[in-house]
Amino acid sequence: MNHYDTSLDNDTSQDQGVQHREGATAPSQAGTNADTLDEQLQSRVRTRLNEVLNSPATDAEIKLVERQLTRYPRGMIAVGARCRCGRPLAVVTRPLLQGSIPFPTTFYLTSPEAVKAVSSLEADGTMKQLSEQIEEDQELKEAYEQAHLAYLAFRSQLAELLGDDDGHIRGISAGGMPVRVKCLHALVGQSLCMGSGVNPIGDMALNMVAAAGRFDRNLCRCSIL
Repeated sequence: MNHYDTSLDNDTSQDQGVQHREGATAPSQAGTNADTLDEQLQSRVRTRLNEVLNSPATDAEIKLVERQLTRYPRGMIAVGARCRCGRPLAVVTRPLLQGSIPFPTTFYLTSPEAVKAVSSLEADGTMKQLSEQIEEDQELKEAYEQAHLAYLAFRSQLAELLGDDDGHIRGISAGGMPVRVKCLHALVGQSLCMGSGVNPIGDMALNMVAAAGRFDRNLCRCSIL
């Protein structure tokens, strides 16, 4: 069954939906020209998008994610990343929710274990440290900007294919990209859904929680069955 028309209810820190307002425009951000996205990342975006659209969410997957979130998953169109046991770690959501609500968070972290582990990083000041690293490390800064562009490219192409209007969130990615770290859950969601090597901050966060023994995508600790 195709669930592209499903509508991820009231939200958590990852949700950044904004009400659709007639005539509103998305605030511009530096470096949002899709032409500057690295060619390898462009190819990766297209490949991952095709994989997602070829594997739409099943009723069973939506119900499992609903149990993970304890609410209905608005706009879920596919499972974007899985635990080694096959259960969802993160999902892909459509750019426009029911009621014409633009929804910037395309890659949504759903695994309770992953969410808890990443929350522990946010609580101990890691976001501030990572934001400072971005400011000080030019190579990291450029890679983070590329992650931002990859996010925009994926969502824009997804919107076009689904017939959604993403005009009100164009130029807005997630997690504070491209200049700071505002939500590690969103950045980890991108790393899980698009794979390592796309979002350096999301990758770093995953390495941190794995090293601390809090969450490792290669080890199943799923509590929601």
